[in-house]
Amino acid sequence: MASLRNAIYRRAHRERAQPESRKKLGLLEKHKDYVVRAKAFHQKDEALRKLREKAAFRNPDEFYFKMVNTKTIDGVHKPESQANKYSQEELMLMKTQDIGYVLQKVQSEKKKIEKLTALLHSLDNQPSNKHVYYVEDREEARELQAGPLEGKKLPAFEDLPDRIKRRTAASYRELEARKNRVNQLEKLYMDMALQKELQKKGRKRKLRDDEIAHPTSRPVYKWRAERKR
Repeated sequence: MASLRNAIYRRAHRERAQPESRKKLGLLEKHKDYVVRAKAFHQKDEALRKLREKAAFRNPDEFYFKMVNTKTIDGVHKPESQANKYSQEELMLMKTQDIGYVLQKVQSEKKKIEKLTALLHSLDNQPSNKHVYYVEDREEARELQAGPLEGKKLPAFEDLPDRIKRRTAASYRELEARKNRVNQLEKLYMDMALQKELQKKGRKRKLRDDEIAHPTSRPVYKWRAERKR
C-alpha cells in the first residue's frame, strides 16, 4: 500500500509569491518572518514598559555615590572629565615610578646580555692565543713539536652535532632580540625622562635646527636661566 500511495500524483504546494502590484515592497513576508519580527517588537515593548515603571516609582530622595561624579545633560548621564583627576605632584610621582621601572628593566636586560655573551663564543674562528717556547737546538724543537704540548685545534662549527648547532643558533637569536629590546627600552627611558623634565616649572623653548651645536633627530629644549635665592 505504501508503494501505491507514493505512486499517486500529488500537487506541489508552493509558497505564495508577492503579487505583481506589490513587487516594489520586496519579498512577501512569510509566517516565520512575522514570528521573528513580532518577538523583537514585544521584547522592545517590554523593555520600555519596565523603564516607564521604574520612572513612575522612582524615589526623588534616592542617592548613590556615582551621582557625585556624573551629570545629567538633556536626560543623559555623563561622567565628569578625568583630565584633572590627579594633582601635578601626583603626576610627577607616577612619572618617576614609571621611569624607575623602565630603568630597572634596562639594567636587568643588560645583565642578561652580559651573561649570555659570556656563555656564547664563536666556534668558526680558531683561538688566536699562542704559546712561545724557547729551545737550545733543532732536536729539542722537533721533540717539542711531537710532544703533547702541540696545539690542538677545536672542532669547526660544521663538525658539531645538529643539536648543538640549533641551540647555538637559538642563543644567538635570543642575544640579538635582547639587544633590540635594550635599545627600545633606552629610547623609551629617554622619552619619559624628557617628558618629566618638561613638566617641571620654568620657562623653556624648543631650539631650532640652526641653534643646535650637534644636530640630532630628537628635540632639544633650553630653559631660561633663573637666579636661585
